Amino acid sequence: MKQTNASSKFFGKTGRKALLGLTASMLLTVTTACGGFAPKTDNASGGSSGGDGDQITLTMTHPWTSPNVDNEVYKARIAKFEEEHPDIVIKQDGVASEQYKTKLRTLAAANNLADINVVWPGADLAPLVEGKLVQPINDIMDSWSSILPEEALAGFNVDGQQYAIPTKQNFVDIIYYNKELFAQVGYDTFPATYDEFIDAIKKLKEAGITPISLGNKERWPLQSSYISIIGDRFTGSDFLPAVMEKKAKFTDPEFVKALAVIQELSQLKAFNVDANNMDSVQAQDYLIQGKAAMHISSATVDGRVRINNENGDKFGIALFPSVEGGKGDPAKSAGIVQYGIAIKSGLDEKTKAAAEEFMQYFVNEDLYTELVRSGVNVPADIDIPEDASPYLKEMIELTKGGTAPVFDSVVPAEVVDVLQNGLQALTIGQGTPEELAKEVQEAFDNMN
Repeated sequence: MKQTNASSKFFGKTGRKALLGLTASMLLTVTTACGGFAPKTDNASGGSSGGDGDQITLTMTHPWTSPNVDNEVYKARIAKFEEEHPDIVIKQDGVASEQYKTKLRTLAAANNLADINVVWPGADLAPLVEGKLVQPINDIMDSWSSILPEEALAGFNVDGQQYAIPTKQNFVDIIYYNKELFAQVGYDTFPATYDEFIDAIKKLKEAGITPISLGNKERWPLQSSYISIIGDRFTGSDFLPAVMEKKAKFTDPEFVKALAVIQELSQLKAFNVDANNMDSVQAQDYLIQGKAAMHISSATVDGRVRINNENGDKFGIALFPSVEGGKGDPAKSAGIVQYGIAIKSGLDEKTKAAAEEFMQYFVNEDLYTELVRSGVNVPADIDIPEDASPYLKEMIELTKGGTAPVFDSVVPAEVVDVLQNGLQALTIGQGTPEELAKEVQEAFDNMN
C-alpha cells in the first residue's frame, strides 16, 4: 500500500494504493504582508555555525519537546545522522510548542535564526521569505521529486521558489472519545449534529462525567483545534482567504456564531475546571485515564491515545458535527502540512553544504516510512509498511472528505494572539463573542 497525497481522490480506490487527503485550501499562501520581521539587506555568512578543524556544528531550532510519537522519530533521526556523519554536529535548541513561534519570530527579528529551522507554511513562512531570512532550496529538490507531490510542497513555495520540505501532514481537529462513557448516556455512535453534540454534553454532565478534557494553558488548542474547524463549519472554507483579501470580516455573523460555541461550551461547564492551567499533554492524559469523555486535538495524539495504549480500542475518533445552516462541509477536517525544514540564508559554502546534506538525509523516504509506522500521517507517496498501525487506516478514512484551512496557518501571528487571548477569556466568562470578533478584526486592520 502507498501513502500519498491528492486533493480530490481521498481513498476512492482500494488495494495497495492509499491516498492521504490534502486540499489546496490547507496550502494557502497568504498574500498580505504579514509584518513583524525587519527587512534584511545583508546576510553575513557563517552565523552561529563553525567548528574546529574539519568538524562543522549546525544549529537547529525545533519544537519537538513533547512526548508525541513523531517527535521521538525526529530526534532519533537526528541522532542517527550524527552517528553516520561524525564531521557534522547538530546543536539542538528544543523549544516547547506553545512558545516556539514566538521564539522563531524573536530570532528572525534579530536576524539570528539557527542554521536549520522548523517552519510552518503560509502566514508563518511569508515574513521569513520577505525578510530574506531563509534560502531557496530549488537546487536540491530532485531529492524529493519522486515522493512529494506538488500539493504537498505548495505551502512552502513562494513565487516559484521552494523554501522548505514538510515532514508530516497533520489534522488538528480530531475528536477522541471514550466509547464506553458515551454508551452510558445513550450514544453508541458519535453525535452527527451540533444539537446532538450539545445533548450528549448535557447528559454526560448529568451523569457526573466531564464532557471534554481541555488543556488550554498553551492557548493554541482553542484557536487551532477548535476554531479552525468550528469556524469552517459555520463560514465555509472560503472565509479565511476572503478575510485576508478584505472581502470578508471576522465580525461577520457566521464567524461570531463560531466564537459563540466556545462560550456555550464554557457556560455548560463542558470543560474540566482547570482547563486554562492544564497543558495539552495533561489533557490527553485526562482522557486516557477515563476522567473525561472527549478530547479534541491533532491526529498525532493518536499515538498516545490508541496506538501505544493497551486500552486504545475503547477510544473512537470523530470530526466536529454539522451545524444547522452552516456553510461548511461537515466531512472536512482542518489540516496542514507542517514541520517544514528550512535553511538560514547567507551561510558560508561549507556550512550551507552541511545543512543541505542534513536536510536531504533527515527528510527522505525512511523518515516518512518510520512516521507512518508510528501512525503519523505524511504528505508523501510511499509504501505503507505492513506493520503500520490499523488505527492509521481509520484516521485516513476519517479525514478523506477534504481539508479545511487551519486558522493560524492563514492568519498572521499578531491576529492569532488576540484571538487566543480572547478565547481563553471566554472560558472564564469574560467578554462576548461579538466583542472578541471586533478585537480580532481591529488587530487585522491595524496590521494593514
